Amino acid sequence: MKSQNSRIIWKKNPNCLIIDVREPHEFEETNMGGRLIPLSTLLDKLSELDQFKDDFIVVHCRSGKRSIAACDVMRTMGFSQVYSLKGGILAWNEFQNQTSDKL
Repeated sequence: MKSQNSRIIWKKNPNCLIIDVREPHEFEETNMGGRLIPLSTLLDKLSELDQFKDDFIVVHCRSGKRSIAACDVMRTMGFSQVYSLKGGILAWNEFQNQTSDKL
């Protein structure tokens, strides 16, 4: 999912869950307000997300690689609507900067 599309999705699905699979020190630098679950702990924490198995979930990391891996794991475990933010928070920040420059 591209950053541009995510803004539309979030407006249509205000209850969508955002999961950040980066490490805590990365999250502290900048974040989108999502739930921090580092990829290294995802398998241990998936049971905490069971109530969201049928909900729309956007997973992101720094550049998109870890979030793709996380989505693969989550789909295998029965999460039906899980999507990786293409380009991660780097692309998101770039999109935000481009959008604010046009205002």
